[in-house]
Amino acid sequence: MELRLDVLLAILAMTVVTYACRAGGYAVLRAVRPPPFVDAMLRHLPGALFAAYVAPPLVAGSWPAWIGALAVVGVQLGTRNLGVAICAGVAAVWGAQALAG
Repeated sequence: MELRLDVLLAILAMTVVTYACRAGGYAVLRAVRPPPFVDAMLRHLPGALFAAYVAPPLVAGSWPAWIGALAVVGVQLGTRNLGVAICAGVAAVWGAQALAG
């Protein structure tokens, strides 16, 4: 295996840019208090991201996706734990696909 300098430099540059973006956001939010609207938006961001991941398969209309979505909602309401709810939804989709095929 050959170590290519251009590839190594590209990976290192991407690492620096990614770190700068993340650290810069933390630095800005530590120095400046966001307005209440932005604060509320940042608190609700994980739910919005999860909805963005789930919406396309539901729009496609596959029934295993709908079973998974129902499992996520049910487990989330029961446990209030998003990680457990996501795992339950994935398991429900896998189970539904196994039964279908």
